[in-house]
Amino acid sequence: MNRQAKAHRARIGLLGGSFDPIHCAHLELAHSARQELGLDAVWLIPAGEPWQRDPLAASPAQRKAMVQLAIEGRAGLLACDLELRRQGPSYTIDTLHELQATHPDTDFVFILGADQLSNLITWNGWEDIAARVDIAVARRPGHADDAPPALLDALARDGHRLHRLRMDAIDLSATRVRERIAQGKPLAGLVPGDVARYIEDHHLYSNPTPHGHS
Repeated sequence: MNRQAKAHRARIGLLGGSFDPIHCAHLELAHSARQELGLDAVWLIPAGEPWQRDPLAASPAQRKAMVQLAIEGRAGLLACDLELRRQGPSYTIDTLHELQATHPDTDFVFILGADQLSNLITWNGWEDIAARVDIAVARRPGHADDAPPALLDALARDGHRLHRLRMDAIDLSATRVRERIAQGKPLAGLVPGDVARYIEDHHLYSNPTPHGHS
């Protein structure tokens, strides 16, 4: 591939998650990654059946709707429902295979939080992930952003990089949002207004759930 062809390749960030519900830290991460890495867009990908998590509280359709409400009018942010349409557990490597097959002219960057970074080498097909994409990591409160040496070696072996985003760590998680809803507390500043109204209208998260951070 010549340099001119390489210069015209799209560069897209992939931000996956349960989005149960999507919240303002997700949006800040997407915007920061797009700006810092010069991405053409960031695609937010709600997980269908996260294989390392407990069952989710909101349905796939509800989580997709909340993502679409959250990004409406926000330039460069798009929703991708590929994992919601796939049967069985949601594995990142399967998503990458499909996206790269259908978008051969695009370079993807996988975006995650520091709380997921050290655990990435337990993921299904993690070495194949490192062989296919750059990875961008954001700070999370209480988590170091040190990458396992095996992951750094795998990235370097195939010419990929680990990008550490400069955005400040934000002490916000879907767990905290669900807990506030269960306690009847307001969500101002935690989720976009349209998402808060959707949660209220659909009576979501009225009981606390034991999920981990997201």
